[in-house]
Amino acid sequence: MSIALSSAAAPADASARPFEPAPLLIGFAVFALAAFSPAVLNDGDTWTHVATGEWILAHGAVPRVDPFSFTFAGQPWIAHEWLSDVVMALAYRAAGWSGVALLTGLAAGGAVFVMARRAARDLSGVALLVLVALAALLLAPSLLARPHILALPLLAIWAEGLFAAREADRAPPIALAALMIPWANLHGGFAFGLALIAPFALEARLAAAPETRVAAIRDWGLFAFAGVVAAALTPFGVEGLLFPIRLIGLAHLGEIGEWRPENFAHPGPMEFALIALIGFALTRPTRLSWLRLVLLLGLIHMGLQHGRHQTLLAMLAPMLLAPAIRPALGQSAPRARAPASSAFILAAAAVALVLAGARLALPIVRHDSAASPIAAVAAVPPALRAEPALNGYGFGGYLIGAGIRPFVDGRADLYGDAFLDLYGKIAAGDRAALDEALVRWSIAWTIFAPGEPIVAVLDREPGWRRLYADRFAVVQAREDAPGAEGLREGN
Repeated sequence: MSIALSSAAAPADASARPFEPAPLLIGFAVFALAAFSPAVLNDGDTWTHVATGEWILAHGAVPRVDPFSFTFAGQPWIAHEWLSDVVMALAYRAAGWSGVALLTGLAAGGAVFVMARRAARDLSGVALLVLVALAALLLAPSLLARPHILALPLLAIWAEGLFAAREADRAPPIALAALMIPWANLHGGFAFGLALIAPFALEARLAAAPETRVAAIRDWGLFAFAGVVAAALTPFGVEGLLFPIRLIGLAHLGEIGEWRPENFAHPGPMEFALIALIGFALTRPTRLSWLRLVLLLGLIHMGLQHGRHQTLLAMLAPMLLAPAIRPALGQSAPRARAPASSAFILAAAAVALVLAGARLALPIVRHDSAASPIAAVAAVPPALRAEPALNGYGFGGYLIGAGIRPFVDGRADLYGDAFLDLYGKIAAGDRAALDEALVRWSIAWTIFAPGEPIVAVLDREPGWRRLYADRFAVVQAREDAPGAEGLREGN
């Protein structure tokens, strides 16, 4: 049975429900989590994004070829997240890594607020808190200072606009399609936004009376066309439109941490969310229209296939499920809510300023981590840093941030499957692939995590020795490389 949705918002009068503070409170909680959690900077690609933004600001142009690595220097590169890179670089210039963390928190908190506000049209109290809390928990593993988080508010606003259009039994306004312009320049997730039009348009077509079906198809088709045109307004045009398809087609994508399938070996947010959903559906008469059920199942499939896609599920599932959960709990039909009081708005603004001030008053100082081998790189003398280095995939971003040209970094789309396949053999200690790489690229030094097989291979390689080692990274160098003499192994 399909869910019957209200077609118009009721005016804010005596019949309106009380103001629901939960969306704003939960948004603040996510903002604080991102702004004050060290984990938000635990991704090497954050260094690359800031460095790319600095390059764009310095050159006044978007790079068309790779300016960072030595293996692909000068090769064509689609810097599809260039706008996110610039925003992150500006935040870094303004307040260092604290500025980047605040920017991430603002984006994540804003997205969760929009999502929770939509769910609050149907739910309130404990039900709303549980649903949105599960979504926030699902979002937490991907809460990183990366472009996908900066674009998250646009996804939430876009999805809310599609739901609102269906409630009003009309196509979305063409003005909403303009949201694709910043979205396509921030992150490749815009392609999902375009694809999301299809199920809503189909639902509109099926729900329309015979005499209005042609008009429904026309209006939704015009909106979709406007969205595609808006998404093409990037420095890369049609290439930018096709980029997400090329990226998803990479065979090595599933080997990258954020794109790996869900692993149920240990309890995690995805497992908790699925158990909660199944448990509720088996104990309450929950009903979704078949089309929205297919959309929900598709989102779950995407989240299981690639961890990154769990952010999509976190944003959309509450909007899909809230109208179905309301009647299952026996709650009345949704009514408009009273607006927030001036006192509440002032209090919220004060809390935001206090949180931001606290973050800025406690500047973030970066320390060694699995993505930032700070001490290890600092131990490499300048003469050796200028020589070609073979590095771990996760260290490439930090090397770029440190002004060192990496062998490889997190831009999988730049390197492609053939090169990533070669890199995988090298990192696994394949002697033939390693020997070829050392000669072909005149490798003078390497930096890998201690557990990588290549470290043990180079320990036994004649003419190579360790220069530095700690629990995050091992630096090894040719004995005849510039600056390799006289260094002692670290602890």
